[in-house]
Amino acid sequence: MKPSSPHLRPLRILPFISLVLIALGMVIYTFYGSNSSHQSIVVFAGAAAAPVYREAASIFESKYGIKVEINLGGSGSLLSSMEITRKGDIYIPGSPEYLALANEKNVVNLTEHPAKILAYLVPAIIVQKGNPKNITSIEDLAKPGIRVGIGDPKSVCVGLYAKEILERSGLWGAVSRNIVVYETSCEATAQLIYIGAVDAVIGWHVFYHWNPERADIVWIEPSIIPKIGYIAGAVTTYSKNKALAEKFLDFLASQDMRDVWAKYGYFSTLEEARVYAPNAVIEELG
Repeated sequence: MKPSSPHLRPLRILPFISLVLIALGMVIYTFYGSNSSHQSIVVFAGAAAAPVYREAASIFESKYGIKVEINLGGSGSLLSSMEITRKGDIYIPGSPEYLALANEKNVVNLTEHPAKILAYLVPAIIVQKGNPKNITSIEDLAKPGIRVGIGDPKSVCVGLYAKEILERSGLWGAVSRNIVVYETSCEATAQLIYIGAVDAVIGWHVFYHWNPERADIVWIEPSIIPKIGYIAGAVTTYSKNKALAEKFLDFLASQDMRDVWAKYGYFSTLEEARVYAPNAVIEELG
């Protein structure tokens, strides 16, 4: 049998080398090239802006290929969960008081990673569509037979605001007798109206915009609103990818997201909020 020509051997080796290179390329792609599509961040956010966060996460993932896992709930409960698990890249409570508390507990470090203000909120009375109980003021919540719901003041920021407003008005004792539910989050508080469980809630003005087919809004007398709320977020000390976390916070505060915030009724500027509470104070962070 005639031996193979030595000039043909390299040609036979080429397919093997090609397979090796392809396999090596797949390994490199798996560990490096495709890694960006599997990057993710975890956000612990108060439910005061639940619809916005869900939409923002979807847009952000489509635009950058970065998955955003949103954990919603009462701001205080979320803070406790983060302390226990020592997990989460971003904390966005429903009011600045909880962000300041997170800073005290070293869950965030506002010196190294300052908070970003995302939107402003004003307390209001939210009633069932058509306002069947004819509630026109905070005083009406003390009338016999009126069922009232608020967030739990111990763990839900809007519940704390509601209690402060009632105490400032001298109505806490009278209205508290009509409070039939203390809810565990902003979202759950708003749902009380949508499902007809109560006649009124003291919540954020955006609760009306979340479901205008089932709710109406009664603005509170501006002089008795002690504080304007705002939503601000910060990167946590637990974050393993602070650059990605900052990127998502920047996105939430960007011009691209302004229309989304407005769609759900949030105020983008302090001037807009002051129309409904001109004498209210703004809590400082840091």
